[in-house]
Amino acid sequence: MQKIGFIGLGIMGKPMALNLIKAGYSVSILGKSGAADELEDAGANTFPTSKALAQHTDIVITMLPDSPDVEQVVSGPDGVLEGIQSGALFIDMSTISPSTARTIYQSMQEKGVEALDAPVSGGQVGAVSASLSIMVGGSEAAFNRALPVFQAMGKNIVWIGEPGAGQTTKACNQMIVGITIQAVAEAFTLAKNAGVDLEKMREVLLGGFAQSRILDLHGKRMIERNFAPGFKIRLHKKDLGIALQSGDEFSVPLKATALVAEQMKAAVAAGNGELDHSAIIQELE
Repeated sequence: MQKIGFIGLGIMGKPMALNLIKAGYSVSILGKSGAADELEDAGANTFPTSKALAQHTDIVITMLPDSPDVEQVVSGPDGVLEGIQSGALFIDMSTISPSTARTIYQSMQEKGVEALDAPVSGGQVGAVSASLSIMVGGSEAAFNRALPVFQAMGKNIVWIGEPGAGQTTKACNQMIVGITIQAVAEAFTLAKNAGVDLEKMREVLLGGFAQSRILDLHGKRMIERNFAPGFKIRLHKKDLGIALQSGDEFSVPLKATALVAEQMKAAVAAGNGELDHSAIIQELE
Protein backbone atom coordinates (compact mmCIF):
# COMPACT_ATOMS: atom_id res chain seq x y z
CA MET A 1 0.00 0.00 0.00
CA GLN A 2 1.12 3.54 -0.70
CA LYS A 3 2.75 5.49 2.12
CA ILE A 4 0.69 8.49 3.20
CA GLY A 5 1.82 11.71 4.84
CA PHE A 6 -0.98 13.55 6.67
CA ILE A 7 -0.60 17.21 7.71
CA GLY A 8 -3.27 18.84 9.87
CA LEU A 9 -4.52 16.89 12.90
CA GLY A 10 -7.37 19.09 14.02
CA ILE A 11 -10.98 18.28 14.85
CA MET A 12 -11.39 16.69 11.39
CA GLY A 13 -7.86 15.69 10.43
CA LYS A 14 -7.06 13.55 13.47
CA PRO A 15 -9.93 11.08 13.02
CA MET A 16 -9.34 11.03 9.25
CA ALA A 17 -5.70 10.06 9.78
CA LEU A 18 -6.71 7.45 12.36
CA ASN A 19 -9.12 5.91 9.85
CA LEU A 20 -6.29 5.62 7.32
CA ILE A 21 -4.21 3.75 9.89
CA LYS A 22 -7.17 1.48 10.67
CA ALA A 23 -7.45 0.75 6.94
CA GLY A 24 -3.88 -0.55 6.97
CA TYR A 25 -2.00 2.41 5.48
CA SER A 26 1.44 3.47 6.64
CA VAL A 27 0.77 7.03 7.83
CA SER A 28 3.33 9.70 8.67
CA ILE A 29 2.61 12.93 10.54
CA LEU A 30 4.42 15.99 11.85
CA GLY A 31 5.73 15.29 15.33
CA LYS A 32 5.17 18.82 16.57
CA SER A 33 1.35 18.70 16.53
CA GLY A 34 -0.71 18.38 19.70
CA ALA A 35 -2.41 15.21 18.46
CA ALA A 36 0.84 13.53 17.45
CA ASP A 37 1.09 11.35 20.59
CA GLU A 38 -2.27 9.70 19.95
CA LEU A 39 -1.42 9.07 16.31
CA GLU A 40 2.01 7.70 17.25
CA ASP A 41 0.35 5.31 19.70
CA ALA A 42 -1.86 4.14 16.82
CA GLY A 43 1.22 3.43 14.68
CA ALA A 44 1.99 6.66 12.81
CA ASN A 45 5.55 7.66 11.93
CA THR A 46 6.70 11.21 12.66
CA PHE A 47 8.84 13.71 10.78
CA PRO A 48 10.06 17.14 11.91
CA THR A 49 9.09 19.09 8.75
CA SER A 50 6.66 18.97 5.85
CA LYS A 51 9.66 18.65 3.52
CA ALA A 52 10.96 15.54 5.29
CA LEU A 53 7.48 14.02 5.44
CA ALA A 54 6.99 14.57 1.69
CA GLN A 55 10.38 13.04 0.88
CA HIS A 56 9.38 9.75 2.49
CA THR A 57 5.76 9.32 1.33
CA ASP A 58 3.89 8.53 -1.89
CA ILE A 59 0.80 10.62 -1.13
CA VAL A 60 0.70 13.84 0.90
CA ILE A 61 -2.65 14.93 2.35
CA THR A 62 -3.29 18.31 3.96
CA MET A 63 -6.29 19.13 6.16
CA LEU A 64 -5.80 22.72 7.35
CA PRO A 65 -7.98 25.69 8.36
CA ASP A 66 -7.57 28.15 5.47
CA SER A 67 -5.83 29.04 2.21
CA PRO A 68 -2.80 30.78 3.84
CA ASP A 69 -2.18 27.72 6.03
CA VAL A 70 -2.11 25.42 3.00
CA GLU A 71 0.09 27.85 1.06
CA GLN A 72 2.56 28.02 3.96
CA VAL A 73 2.75 24.23 4.36
CA VAL A 74 3.12 23.70 0.61
CA SER A 75 5.36 26.59 -0.46
CA GLY A 76 6.98 27.88 2.73
CA PRO A 77 10.43 27.00 4.09
CA ASP A 78 10.84 23.23 4.51
CA GLY A 79 7.48 22.89 2.79
CA VAL A 80 5.93 20.07 0.81
CA LEU A 81 7.16 21.40 -2.53
CA GLU A 82 10.78 21.17 -1.36
CA GLY A 83 10.46 17.49 -0.57
CA ILE A 84 7.78 15.91 -2.71
CA GLN A 85 9.05 13.52 -5.36
CA SER A 86 8.09 13.33 -9.04
CA GLY A 87 5.30 10.77 -9.44
CA ALA A 88 3.85 11.43 -5.99
CA LEU A 89 0.28 12.60 -5.39
CA PHE A 90 -0.73 15.70 -3.40
CA ILE A 91 -4.27 15.90 -1.98
CA ASP A 92 -5.60 18.96 -0.20
CA MET A 93 -8.75 18.13 1.79
CA SER A 94 -8.97 21.56 3.44
CA THR A 95 -11.63 24.08 2.46
CA ILE A 96 -9.76 26.83 0.59
CA SER A 97 -10.40 29.16 -2.32
CA PRO A 98 -10.68 27.57 -5.77
CA SER A 99 -8.05 29.99 -7.09
CA THR A 100 -5.55 28.83 -4.44
CA ALA A 101 -6.31 25.21 -5.34
CA ARG A 102 -5.57 25.92 -9.00
CA THR A 103 -2.30 27.69 -8.12
CA ILE A 104 -1.17 24.73 -6.02
CA TYR A 105 -2.10 22.37 -8.86
CA GLN A 106 0.16 24.28 -11.25
CA SER A 107 3.03 24.31 -8.73
CA MET A 108 2.74 20.55 -8.29
CA GLN A 109 2.61 19.98 -12.05
CA GLU A 110 5.98 21.73 -12.36
CA LYS A 111 7.39 19.12 -9.95
CA GLY A 112 5.89 16.20 -11.89
CA VAL A 113 3.25 15.70 -9.21
CA GLU A 114 -0.52 15.28 -9.67
CA ALA A 115 -2.68 17.31 -7.29
CA LEU A 116 -6.30 16.99 -6.19
CA ASP A 117 -8.48 19.44 -4.30
CA ALA A 118 -10.78 17.22 -2.24
CA PRO A 119 -12.70 19.16 0.43
CA VAL A 120 -15.13 17.26 2.62
CA SER A 121 -18.55 17.62 4.18
CA GLY A 122 -19.95 15.75 7.16
CA GLY A 123 -18.30 17.45 10.11
CA GLN A 124 -16.54 15.78 13.00
CA VAL A 125 -19.15 13.01 13.14
CA GLY A 126 -18.47 12.11 9.50
CA ALA A 127 -14.71 12.27 10.05
CA VAL A 128 -14.89 9.89 13.01
CA SER A 129 -17.27 7.43 11.32
CA ALA A 130 -15.43 7.53 7.95
CA SER A 131 -18.65 8.63 6.26
CA LEU A 132 -17.54 11.98 4.81
CA SER A 133 -18.74 13.30 1.49
CA ILE A 134 -15.66 14.05 -0.61
CA MET A 135 -15.86 16.34 -3.65
CA VAL A 136 -12.79 16.15 -5.88
CA GLY A 137 -11.18 18.39 -8.49
CA GLY A 138 -8.20 17.36 -10.64
CA SER A 139 -7.47 14.75 -13.28
CA GLU A 140 -9.62 11.62 -13.45
CA ALA A 141 -6.49 9.44 -13.41
CA ALA A 142 -5.32 11.04 -10.15
CA PHE A 143 -8.82 10.61 -8.71
CA ASN A 144 -8.81 6.90 -9.56
CA ARG A 145 -5.41 6.52 -7.89
CA ALA A 146 -6.67 8.26 -4.76
CA LEU A 147 -10.07 6.51 -4.59
CA PRO A 148 -9.04 3.67 -2.24
CA VAL A 149 -7.56 6.27 0.12
CA PHE A 150 -10.75 8.33 0.01
CA GLN A 151 -12.81 5.20 0.69
CA ALA A 152 -11.01 4.80 4.02
CA MET A 153 -12.33 8.22 5.07
CA GLY A 154 -15.66 8.70 3.31
CA LYS A 155 -18.71 7.18 1.67
CA ASN A 156 -20.04 9.66 -0.89
CA ILE A 157 -17.01 10.29 -3.10
CA VAL A 158 -17.46 12.12 -6.42
CA TRP A 159 -14.99 13.32 -9.03
CA ILE A 160 -16.36 16.75 -9.98
CA GLY A 161 -13.98 17.82 -12.73
CA GLU A 162 -11.04 20.12 -13.38
CA PRO A 163 -8.67 21.50 -10.71
CA GLY A 164 -10.57 23.83 -8.37
CA ALA A 165 -13.94 22.18 -9.07
CA GLY A 166 -13.91 20.41 -5.72
CA GLN A 167 -13.41 23.69 -3.87
CA THR A 168 -16.14 25.44 -5.87
CA THR A 169 -18.50 22.58 -4.99
CA LYS A 170 -17.57 22.89 -1.31
CA ALA A 171 -18.27 26.64 -1.41
CA CYS A 172 -21.72 25.88 -2.82
CA ASN A 173 -22.25 23.27 -0.10
CA GLN A 174 -21.40 25.80 2.60
CA MET A 175 -23.77 28.33 1.07
CA ILE A 176 -26.67 25.87 1.21
CA VAL A 177 -25.82 24.72 4.74
CA GLY A 178 -25.37 28.26 6.07
CA ILE A 179 -28.53 29.65 4.48
CA THR A 180 -30.56 26.67 5.74
CA ILE A 181 -29.23 27.10 9.28
CA GLN A 182 -30.24 30.76 9.08
CA ALA A 183 -33.73 29.76 7.89
CA VAL A 184 -34.16 27.29 10.75
CA ALA A 185 -32.85 29.84 13.26
CA GLU A 186 -35.26 32.51 12.02
CA ALA A 187 -38.21 30.09 12.05
CA PHE A 188 -37.41 28.87 15.56
CA THR A 189 -36.95 32.39 16.91
CA LEU A 190 -40.28 33.50 15.42
CA ALA A 191 -42.07 30.41 16.76
CA LYS A 192 -40.57 30.80 20.23
CA ASN A 193 -41.57 34.45 20.44
CA ALA A 194 -45.08 33.48 19.32
CA GLY A 195 -45.32 30.90 22.10
CA VAL A 196 -45.12 27.82 19.84
CA ASP A 197 -43.63 24.59 21.23
CA LEU A 198 -40.38 24.14 19.29
CA GLU A 199 -40.15 20.37 19.87
CA LYS A 200 -43.62 19.84 18.42
CA MET A 201 -42.97 22.23 15.54
CA ARG A 202 -39.74 20.47 14.63
CA GLU A 203 -41.51 17.10 14.76
CA VAL A 204 -44.23 18.08 12.34
CA LEU A 205 -41.91 19.99 9.97
CA LEU A 206 -39.64 16.94 9.71
CA GLY A 207 -42.59 15.10 8.16
CA GLY A 208 -43.19 17.74 5.50
CA PHE A 209 -41.45 19.54 2.65
CA ALA A 210 -39.28 21.57 5.06
CA GLN A 211 -37.55 18.35 6.19
CA SER A 212 -33.74 18.46 6.12
CA ARG A 213 -30.78 17.12 8.08
CA ILE A 214 -30.17 20.67 9.28
CA LEU A 215 -33.71 21.01 10.63
CA ASP A 216 -33.27 17.59 12.24
CA LEU A 217 -29.77 17.87 13.73
CA HIS A 218 -29.22 21.60 14.13
CA GLY A 219 -32.85 22.23 15.06
CA LYS A 220 -32.31 19.80 17.93
CA ARG A 221 -29.11 21.62 18.89
CA MET A 222 -30.97 24.94 18.98
CA ILE A 223 -33.74 23.52 21.17
CA GLU A 224 -31.31 21.84 23.56
CA ARG A 225 -28.88 24.81 23.51
CA ASN A 226 -26.09 22.38 22.66
CA PHE A 227 -23.54 24.50 20.83
CA ALA A 228 -20.44 22.36 21.40
CA PRO A 229 -18.74 22.60 18.00
CA GLY A 230 -19.32 20.05 15.31
CA PHE A 231 -18.30 22.81 12.91
CA LYS A 232 -17.23 26.21 14.24
CA ILE A 233 -18.84 29.51 13.30
CA ARG A 234 -15.48 31.12 12.53
CA LEU A 235 -14.68 28.41 9.98
CA HIS A 236 -18.08 28.65 8.33
CA LYS A 237 -17.65 32.42 8.16
CA LYS A 238 -14.35 31.82 6.34
CA ASP A 239 -16.05 29.42 3.92
CA LEU A 240 -18.78 31.93 3.08
CA GLY A 241 -16.07 34.48 2.40
CA ILE A 242 -14.67 32.05 -0.19
CA ALA A 243 -18.13 31.72 -1.73
CA LEU A 244 -18.59 35.50 -1.90
CA GLN A 245 -15.14 35.88 -3.48
CA SER A 246 -16.12 33.32 -6.13
CA GLY A 247 -19.41 35.15 -6.67
CA ASP A 248 -17.50 38.35 -7.38
CA GLU A 249 -15.16 36.48 -9.72
CA PHE A 250 -18.03 35.18 -11.84
CA SER A 251 -20.39 38.18 -11.39
CA VAL A 252 -23.02 36.20 -9.47
CA PRO A 253 -24.83 38.20 -6.73
CA LEU A 254 -25.06 35.99 -3.63
CA LYS A 255 -27.43 38.05 -1.50
CA ALA A 256 -28.58 35.37 0.94
CA THR A 257 -25.01 34.16 1.39
CA ALA A 258 -23.91 37.72 2.17
CA LEU A 259 -26.66 38.05 4.81
CA VAL A 260 -25.61 34.83 6.58
CA ALA A 261 -21.97 35.84 6.36
CA GLU A 262 -22.86 39.05 8.23
CA GLN A 263 -24.65 37.02 10.91
CA MET A 264 -21.58 34.86 11.36
CA LYS A 265 -19.31 37.89 11.40
CA ALA A 266 -21.44 39.35 14.20
CA ALA A 267 -21.28 36.05 16.10
CA VAL A 268 -17.48 36.02 15.87
CA ALA A 269 -17.34 39.66 17.01
CA ALA A 270 -19.52 38.70 20.00
CA GLY A 271 -16.96 36.08 21.00
CA ASN A 272 -18.92 33.08 19.75
CA GLY A 273 -16.67 32.03 16.87
CA GLU A 274 -15.67 28.75 18.56
CA LEU A 275 -19.28 27.61 18.96
CA ASP A 276 -21.15 25.35 16.56
CA HIS A 277 -22.56 27.16 13.52
CA SER A 278 -26.10 26.44 14.77
CA ALA A 279 -25.35 29.00 17.49
CA ILE A 280 -26.04 31.84 15.04
CA ILE A 281 -29.59 31.65 16.45
CA GLN A 282 -28.20 33.58 19.40
CA GLU A 283 -27.62 36.61 17.14
CA LEU A 284 -31.31 36.62 16.21
CA GLU A 285 -32.37 36.20 19.82
